[in-house]
Amino acid sequence: MTVEAQRSDQTPEPDLVFTKTGLQDVVPHENDPVVISVVTAGRKVHRVLVDQRSSTDVMFWLTFNKLLLSPDQLRSYVGCLYGFAGDQAEVRGHIKLRTTFIDNTTSRIANIRYLVVNAPSSYNILLSRPALNMIDVVASSRHMKMKLPSLEGVVITMKSDQNEAKRCYENSLKTKREVCSVTIQPPREEGVTRLEIAREKRPERAEEVLEREIRGKKFKLSKTLG
Repeated sequence: MTVEAQRSDQTPEPDLVFTKTGLQDVVPHENDPVVISVVTAGRKVHRVLVDQRSSTDVMFWLTFNKLLLSPDQLRSYVGCLYGFAGDQAEVRGHIKLRTTFIDNTTSRIANIRYLVVNAPSSYNILLSRPALNMIDVVASSRHMKMKLPSLEGVVITMKSDQNEAKRCYENSLKTKREVCSVTIQPPREEGVTRLEIAREKRPERAEEVLEREIRGKKFKLSKTLG
């Protein structure tokens, strides 16, 4: 015979459900992403993209500076970060910050590790699968909302700022410099990883150059060339 004691401090997990009534306050859209606001480092941060495609949570260097955080708080990061186009992004380090998700009634705090990336972006933070899975988030781009359970078993519903989302999306299309859908593991390409390529020394600008005309076109060539 065995006896199993049920812990009294276990809170039942609520169902995270999206219904038709949740569409009543949504402005019709086509491709607007879910963009929310969170509180971290004691300040409210807007333009936070809920990006379920990415494999790491990212805070951009400009946001890091605006939060008045010190570079001394960063821990070193030895890996490489690649965008969806395969371009390498500069990682300044990583930092773990208490991040608060709040709606009109309740809130939830989570310690999220952000990779601090020096790259242009329309967003301040990318909330990706590690953070979303840790706090049991379910997001719906159709409903322009994301839901997560509080520690008390209450459903927290966070609405997307559609005006901000539209501006960020249009800005990313204009500049074509958005960095999202990042992955830590670089894909293999013809037997050589892009990590190995990134470790190679990059070309440097020659200090002394000469102008030469070749077939009617002018070129700047290094003096060290034969």
